[in-house]
Amino acid sequence: MKNRFISLLLLLIIPFTGYSQADLDYYLPDDVELDPTIPTPEEVIGHQVGEWHVTHDKLVSYMYAIAEASDRVTIEEYAKSYEDRPLLILTITSPGNHAQIDEIKENQLALTEPDQSGDVDIENQPVVVNIGNSIHGNEPSGSNSSLLTAYYFAAAQGERVEEILDDAVLLLDPSFNPDGLNRFATWVNMHKSITTTTDPADREYNERWPSGRTNHYWFDLNRDWMPVQHPESRGRIAKFHEWRPNILTDHHEMGSNSTFFFQPGIPSRTHPLTPQINQDLTGQIAEFHAEALDEIQSLYYSEESFDDFYYGKGSTYPDLFGTIGILFEQASSRGHAQETNHGVLEFPFTIRNQFTTALSTVDAAVALRTDLHEYRRDYYRDVREEASSADAKAFVIGDPYDRGRNYHFADLLSKHNVDMYELSEDIEVNGQEFRQGSAWVIPTDQAEYKFIEAMFETRTEFTDSLFYDVSTWTLPFAFNLPYAELDDGDFDNDLLGNRVENPELPSGEIIGGESNYAYIFSWDEYYAPRTLYRLQDKGVRTKVIQKPTTVETPDGPMEFDYGSIVVALGTQDVDAGEIYSTLQTASEEDGVTIYNVTSGLSVNGVDLGSPSIETLEKPEIAILVGSGISSYDVGEAWHQFDQRYKIPITMIEKDEFGSADLDRYNTIIMSDGGYGDLSENSISELKEWIRNDGVLILQEGAIEWGINQDLVNLTAKQDSGRFEFSEDLSYADLPSARGAQYIGGTIFNAALDTTHPLGYGYNDEEIYVFRSGTQFYEQPENHFSVPVSLTEDPLASGYISDFNLELIRNTPSIVVDSHGGGRIISFVDNPNFRAFWFGQNKLFANAIFFGRTIYWASTN
Repeated sequence: MKNRFISLLLLLIIPFTGYSQADLDYYLPDDVELDPTIPTPEEVIGHQVGEWHVTHDKLVSYMYAIAEASDRVTIEEYAKSYEDRPLLILTITSPGNHAQIDEIKENQLALTEPDQSGDVDIENQPVVVNIGNSIHGNEPSGSNSSLLTAYYFAAAQGERVEEILDDAVLLLDPSFNPDGLNRFATWVNMHKSITTTTDPADREYNERWPSGRTNHYWFDLNRDWMPVQHPESRGRIAKFHEWRPNILTDHHEMGSNSTFFFQPGIPSRTHPLTPQINQDLTGQIAEFHAEALDEIQSLYYSEESFDDFYYGKGSTYPDLFGTIGILFEQASSRGHAQETNHGVLEFPFTIRNQFTTALSTVDAAVALRTDLHEYRRDYYRDVREEASSADAKAFVIGDPYDRGRNYHFADLLSKHNVDMYELSEDIEVNGQEFRQGSAWVIPTDQAEYKFIEAMFETRTEFTDSLFYDVSTWTLPFAFNLPYAELDDGDFDNDLLGNRVENPELPSGEIIGGESNYAYIFSWDEYYAPRTLYRLQDKGVRTKVIQKPTTVETPDGPMEFDYGSIVVALGTQDVDAGEIYSTLQTASEEDGVTIYNVTSGLSVNGVDLGSPSIETLEKPEIAILVGSGISSYDVGEAWHQFDQRYKIPITMIEKDEFGSADLDRYNTIIMSDGGYGDLSENSISELKEWIRNDGVLILQEGAIEWGINQDLVNLTAKQDSGRFEFSEDLSYADLPSARGAQYIGGTIFNAALDTTHPLGYGYNDEEIYVFRSGTQFYEQPENHFSVPVSLTEDPLASGYISDFNLELIRNTPSIVVDSHGGGRIISFVDNPNFRAFWFGQNKLFANAIFFGRTIYWASTN
């Protein structure tokens, strides 16, 4: 094959005009003979591919029809989306391979085990290709092309196709994001004109907030391959590890004025843990894409955009497992036919490019079949050798006070085939204590050593200062869990208790059984907020301890720290039996231990009737949504309340805020975004609401609005957002120089006041915070209003320029202001990032539950 792999951004050629519908001949290879017993897409979904955007229900119907009609195809539902839509995977191969599919799968897994991989006959082992589509729902050409991929491999006849299906097993995933795909298809189909409108200003091409890119809770699922916080991702990752494909493709779209991109991307932006041979093989595969796209006169580029750095993306995650991940980016029509800089871009054209590169991927996989198997085998042999010689023999991690975070950490790792064990005995490492029953041990001498290394590394030096996504994701920092590296002197196999395979949140208990006086539970547990809300939602009066106390319990004297919750029975309107039943459910489901307290007299500290134990209000929460507001930040808060805390929130359109009855709420959240279009009347009503004891929570960009409204006493650092460039830089250097000053995602060390209501439930004054963006603030004069502040030596992991590192030192992360009787709580850093930043979640919960109890704040 000639090396026709080029990196040129050229004029996009649109092969047909008039915007008439393409038929199958437009998409399929020339001179292909088709089995008439296999239904075409049109026969099942009622229209030609590309005539309309396929809705998810029609996509599902066609995939089942193909599986029913062809002995080359089987189909499986591997997960359900939040909106109860099925996620499917089609296994497409020859009938002979189907007859021995379990053996093929076993051989794939055997190639990851050095003591077994030599026994696999790679000359005859089929290559496994996972073709994945449209993880961003409003990038639909991938999912629409999956109709053609399924049809072609089921219906195409001839020696060439039969050889491919003998040599390959194709795993076709029609839609990684069913909810987003359906949302977008509905939008563009409902705005399609019979007489095609190609004007980019038309409503069809300008989808409204929050867009179909995301899933039900407005999360970007292409950032969730590693965090696996959503059902779509969990099912997908389980399938990945069941099969361990040799290649995984991830079909996306980009701006309409682009052409077509395929990997490898920018070489300097590949993660250092990814071996060079991975990129070399990606380059060899790219030659097949170039030849196939040349054949149909489509133009493309590569190695100029995108990267392979963040292991939470679909094209990068596989690189940690001996798989080649490949990103495709197609210029998007954003509808059916839109004018672009290169002419009118039609939806069928975008579909054909995706289908063509799906075929070229399969061709490449078959041609490089033994190379790909050798790479898999060698990769895991090298990993095991590296693991056996590594200084770190294991990691121990866990918080003795929090079952919930421990559980969620173990749950995340377990989804990635990592061997993990319960700690069998109490140990101390470098002054840190880890207790049996509340810590895990992760030995490094195992197959997934590279994944473990990637999750635990704290990288602060980089060959390239530009990142397509975050520059770090260190899991112990994300969970804010104590951890230690065990070397030869610390580690012993006797530390390995029971293997952890399917972790579950441990149950708590009610110590002492049913009480006649009061119950108390600490705020340390991750799900304590859910327990508190269960009680409040039943009408139970609850109080928070604001000074430590020690009281007598059936287990003897027990100290309860700041934030512990008191349920005194003598003041209740709710039946004592119902309260006890509610607490029983909470202890079982929330992992919270609750204590029966028989007397209000303390052993030490305040008594239970003390004014330092304050009555709490049940949260009534509204959050603003709509154009100009980050749907990601809103979705993260919505998910946190709905999925984890089981607390209802009201989402109010920003445009309708002025007509909302604010008296229904005691907490209002303004997520990252712009609020300059709020009416003067809306602002006046909001300020009056705050004065009347309301709590306003501002996140990131919303803080600037709060400053402009004289609600927040913060001043931006004088040099914040200003970049200095060397005079010897050339014009061509400017984009990289500017990009190097951006913080796309970095972890910082911060100091936490654990006596502050926003610090309740934390047992360590050190905390890790996640920061994106370059807005830095001066410290307020009232330091009591700053419960969380970055340290003098703030960089924990990730990239920041030297210029910004100086600016960010000792800057506030959370600030509390007052306005009349109310409070304004400003989160400079996102406490709910991508749903896996468990270490900061409680800061957000504390703002919700305890915001009204804060007395010392800056005054406006």
